[in-house]
Amino acid sequence: MAILLPQQFFTLAAGVGKSYYENLAGGTNAAVTVQNNSANPVNLVLTRVNAPVITYVIPGGNSLTLSVQLLLVAALQATAAGAAFGFIQVATSDF
Repeated sequence: MAILLPQQFFTLAAGVGKSYYENLAGGTNAAVTVQNNSANPVNLVLTRVNAPVITYVIPGGNSLTLSVQLLLVAALQATAAGAAFGFIQVATSDF
């Protein structure tokens, strides 16, 4: 069964990061969508079970959707270039 979690809006000052999804019970398969509405880039940081941390840079005015196996944490971090704002949405699945 898939669960669409509520859309979360973010406003992050330069260099500030925040976690928007955490599953500390072993991870779950998920789809993560980030829409960066600002002019500055934002980093999407994904932590998975038994895998290296992955960071994706999402340029200003762009979006990214990823399918991730065994997701533990999805976080966003504004770069030193400046503040970032937009939204993040996570959909989890158990298959």
